[in-house]
Amino acid sequence: MPRRRVQDGGVSEAKGGGVRLRRRVLSSIVAVTACAVLLFTVPLAWAMAEVYRRGAVVLLQRDAIWVAAKLGSRPTLGPEALAGLEELSHGVAVGLYTPVGRQVAGDGPPASPVAARAGDGGLHQGIEAGHLAVAAPVIRGRRVAVTVRVWMPWDSVTDRRTRAWLLLASLGTVVVALSAVLAWHLARRVAVPLERLTGIARALGEGDFTVQAPRTRIREADLAGQALAATARRLGAVLERERRFTTAVSHQLRTPLTALVLGLEAAQTAPEGVRREAVATALRRAEHLAETVEELLRLARETHHGGIAVDAALLAERVADRHRAAVLEAGRRLIVRCEDGLAPVRGSEAAITQILGTLLDNALTHGHGEIRLTVADVGAGVAMEVGDDGPGLRAGDEAAFTGRLPGARHGIGLPLARSLAEAEGGRLVLRRAAPRPVFSLLLPVHDPDGDGMRTAVGEGSGSS
Repeated sequence: MPRRRVQDGGVSEAKGGGVRLRRRVLSSIVAVTACAVLLFTVPLAWAMAEVYRRGAVVLLQRDAIWVAAKLGSRPTLGPEALAGLEELSHGVAVGLYTPVGRQVAGDGPPASPVAARAGDGGLHQGIEAGHLAVAAPVIRGRRVAVTVRVWMPWDSVTDRRTRAWLLLASLGTVVVALSAVLAWHLARRVAVPLERLTGIARALGEGDFTVQAPRTRIREADLAGQALAATARRLGAVLERERRFTTAVSHQLRTPLTALVLGLEAAQTAPEGVRREAVATALRRAEHLAETVEELLRLARETHHGGIAVDAALLAERVADRHRAAVLEAGRRLIVRCEDGLAPVRGSEAAITQILGTLLDNALTHGHGEIRLTVADVGAGVAMEVGDDGPGLRAGDEAAFTGRLPGARHGIGLPLARSLAEAEGGRLVLRRAAPRPVFSLLLPVHDPDGDGMRTAVGEGSGSS
């Protein structure tokens, strides 16, 4: 099945409270940028206004001092004294006032408090009558004869300040707009991977285990996507194995149930002696079937993942005792050989029981002669082997484990037996195909220094 990729816009907005990530990131970045622009432009605007005002004052002071020096060298200080002062700065006007601030000549208001303050012999400035004015004294005989009032319209200063403020406001607006564009791009870059992960989580909830998030070049999002993809694969594998397990169990249990029903039906019309024997056989089969079902249920409930220590020799004896009656009924022998001093293996008792039961049923149904169950040490693990004297399998190892052998009496089949062995960390192999076939279950040895693993099967071993 092809993998399903979650694309942009494939996730609808979830219902409920809260703010979308895109909106939150966008508003946060724009707000931070706007605050930064304000913190930068407001002091700068005040500083620029102060610079323009002080520059105008310095200009007027220079002109006022120059006019006062010119008038100080002239014989009279009447209206004619202001003639020939064309070197004043552009936009600057001049007026002549008495020490008490009354106009004598030139341009300006009839009375000027700024000019009156200059009667103390110093330079003074101020805003009056819509003018930015600077007054300078003209001293003769150690006293202030007149004062010179140099001025310019205050609007010319405020106009320059306003233009500067408009320029700063425009630049700030451009900066905030650019930050909004970048914030939208960043918000989308951050939100889209999360939306894709949400889509993957929803797909997992709907049972689609093939989804895979595309790479986003955001390390955290890619790691989360990889983790979800790995989880999807594991869930899919677990679900598929459980589905195969359930299908195989339901299929394989039909055989012993059918045999049980047929035996009881045949006993209805059989003579009394044969009927008793058929009923006893049916009861033995029913008890065997009940044990098989109970072990399958226990196997389905186990979640230790192969973490239990199992006495392989004792377990082999128990499985052999359960199958001994069926073997004797078929006129054959079952021999169990176990080495002494075997280390416990790591695995599930129910799983190992089912695997050995499948191998014994396979030997009983398809083999001939003596059935041998051997438990031996193989170094890093323990081998539990089942063999017989039959002609064996014409197919190879893979063919034996990819199809269910026809006519099996009960069990879960060789393919699922191998799957159970691999789930317990072991291997189920066909060590010899023909003649005298031998199936070998290889299990790892339990580590006594592990994390609190317990012994599931009691001490002891035996042989017969």
